[in-house]
Amino acid sequence: MLRTFHIQVGDQVFLEEGGEEIGAVRRVAKDHLVIYIEGAGDFTLTGPEIAAVHDGKVRLDPDKLEPQLLAAAQTAHDHETD
Repeated sequence: MLRTFHIQVGDQVFLEEGGEEIGAVRRVAKDHLVIYIEGAGDFTLTGPEIAAVHDGKVRLDPDKLEPQLLAAAQTAHDHETD
């Protein structure tokens, strides 16, 4: 099944609906996009990892993420201080 999303540079990235922002979209290409995950750097997505897109937000599907990206997403805010 082919899905088309409208994604722009600067859209926020989330691991779960209603969760905390974990990063942002840095580059959009026809066949992939590059996202920045806080504290971990850039990752390339090819499409299946994206669960939903709306209102400038990109929600990832944890079940379809590579282990390194999932770990980065789950720990995106671990190094923050109050």
